[in-house]
Amino acid sequence: MIRLLGFIKPYWKVALLAPVLMLIEVVTDLYQPLLLASIIDEGVVNGDVPYVLKTGLKMLGIAIIGMAGGVGCTIAASHASQNFGADVRTALFKKVQSFSFTNLDQFKTSSLITRLTNDITQVQNMVLMALRIMVRAPLLCIGGIVMTVVINPRLAAILLVSIPVMLTFMFLIIRAGFPLFSLVQTKIDRVNNVMQENLAGVRVVKAFVRQNQEEKRFKGANDDLMDTTMKASRLVALAMPLIMLIMNASIVAVLWFGGLQVNTGNMQVGQVMAFINYMMQILFSLMMVAFIFIMLSRAKASADRINEVLDTDVDIADPSDATEVIPTKGQVVFDNVTFHYAKAQGDPVLKNISFTVEPGETVAILGGTGSGKTTLVSLIPRLYDINEGRILFDGEDIRAMKLADLRQKISIVLQDSVLFSGTIEDNIKWGWADATSDEVEEIANMAQAHEFINRFPDGYQTLLGQRGVNVSGGQKQRLSIARALLKKPCVLILDDSTSAVDMGTEARLQQALKQRETKSTTFVIAQRISSVMDADRILLLDNGQIVAEGTHTQLLQTSPLYQDIYQSQMGEEDIVNG
Repeated sequence: MIRLLGFIKPYWKVALLAPVLMLIEVVTDLYQPLLLASIIDEGVVNGDVPYVLKTGLKMLGIAIIGMAGGVGCTIAASHASQNFGADVRTALFKKVQSFSFTNLDQFKTSSLITRLTNDITQVQNMVLMALRIMVRAPLLCIGGIVMTVVINPRLAAILLVSIPVMLTFMFLIIRAGFPLFSLVQTKIDRVNNVMQENLAGVRVVKAFVRQNQEEKRFKGANDDLMDTTMKASRLVALAMPLIMLIMNASIVAVLWFGGLQVNTGNMQVGQVMAFINYMMQILFSLMMVAFIFIMLSRAKASADRINEVLDTDVDIADPSDATEVIPTKGQVVFDNVTFHYAKAQGDPVLKNISFTVEPGETVAILGGTGSGKTTLVSLIPRLYDINEGRILFDGEDIRAMKLADLRQKISIVLQDSVLFSGTIEDNIKWGWADATSDEVEEIANMAQAHEFINRFPDGYQTLLGQRGVNVSGGQKQRLSIARALLKKPCVLILDDSTSAVDMGTEARLQQALKQRETKSTTFVIAQRISSVMDADRILLLDNGQIVAEGTHTQLLQTSPLYQDIYQSQMGEEDIVNG
C-alpha cells in the first residue's frame, strides 16, 4: 500500500490542502458544544434572549465556515484520489503491455481486468477516505478528549473504560475481516473469468446447447462470491451495534454521574450537554476509524494484487547495450535453439533447432498438433525468449536488439484473427498509421479483401463490432493479413492465417504475395499441404524437432512422415503423380 502512495506525489499540494481544510471543519465542530453550553448556562438560565440570539448567530456563522472547509476538503480529496487512481491504472496497463507471453501466462485475463478495475477502485476510495475521514476522525477524537478533560477531568475518566473496549472490538473485527476481503477479490476474479469465457464463446455455447450448464457454472461462481461477501458484510454489520452499545452505555454513565455533579453544584447543565456532545464526537470518530480500518484491510488486499503485477519482472526487455543496427534484409538463422515454457514439465517444446532462411525466401512449417510450429515462429519477434542457442536477424542476435526495432520489421498474423472496434480502414492502418486511403485499398486488394469490403454500404468506413463480430472468419483473416502487409515487413509470419479462406481465394492471395515488388521473408504455418506446395522450402516438425527439410517434391521422395500427411489429404494416387 505504501508503494502505491508514491503515485500521489504529483498531487501533493492538493492532497495537503485537503487535511488543512478538514482541520477548519474539525475546529468549528469542536467549538460548537462550548457555544451551546454557554447558551444554556448563561442565556437560558438567566433569561437573556439577546445573548441567546447573538450566540446562536455566532454558531450559524461558525457552522457555515465549517461547511466551507468540509466541502473544500471533499473537492481537494476527490481531485487527488481520482488522479491517483488514473495514474495507477495507467501504470498497471503499461506494465501489462510490456509483458512477454511468459508473463501473461502467469495471470488470467479475468484477473488482470479485476485488478485494473475493481482493485484500483478499492485503493482509490481508500485514498479518498484517508484524506477526509482519516484526518477528521483522529483530530476530532483528540480534540474531543482534550475538551472533556477541560470541562470535567473526573467525568472524563469514563473514556478510560469505553475507548479501550471499543478499540478491542475494532481490532478483533479487523483481524477477522482481512482474509475475507482478500478472498472476495479472488471470487470476483472467478466471476469475471466465467463471464469473459461465455461472452467470448457465446456462439459455441449456443451451438452445443450449453446454456443451462453455463448458467449453472456462472451461478456457482456468483453464489460463491455472494456467500463470501455476505460473510465479510456480516462481520462489518456486527461492528455498528457493538459501537452503538458502547456509545449509549457511555452516554448513560455521563448522564448519571454528570447529574450527580449538577446536584452538588460542581457542574452546570450546559456543561453536561457539551460533555455528551464531545463524548459522541469521540465515539463517532472512533467508529469512523473502525470502518476506515475495515476498508483499509480490503484496500490492502487489492493493493497487494496490484503490486503483484507491478512487481512482476518482465523477462523480455531491451538490453542495456542494445545494438543500433536495424535489420533491413530479412535473413533469419536459428542456431541450435532449444525452448521450453516456464514451469513446464517434461521435454522441451523445441530441441536443437537449426536452419537458415535467406532474404525473400518463403518457408513453410508443417507438423502435427503440439509439434511446436507456433512456438517456433513466436520466438522470432521475441514473444517468448529461447533457453539455449541463438536466433540471428540479418546477422544480429535478436536479444541484442531493441524490441521496438525488432518487432517493427516483423509482421505476424496469429491463428486467432483479432480485430478491434473501429472502422475497417482503422484496423488495416494498425500496420501503418500514416498510410493513405489508396495504399490501404491497394494492400486490401492484395489480401483479397477489397472485393468484400466494397460490398458493405460504407465500404472501408464500415464500423466493426468488438473482435470483428460483424465479419466472417475468412474475412477477419484477410483483414488481418492486409494489416500485416501494410507494415511492409522484412519478415512476414502467417500462422495458419488462411484456414477459414476457400482454396481459390487462398491461391489468389499466394499469387499476389509472390508478385509483390518488395518480397518479405515469409514463414507460413498451414494445415493444408496444398497451401505450402509452392514454398521455397518446407520444414517438417515432429515432437519439437526438425525431422525433414526440403521442397515439396523432395519431401515426397524422402520423408515417410510427409508422405503420410500428403496421402491423408490428397490421396495415395497423387503421391505417385506428385
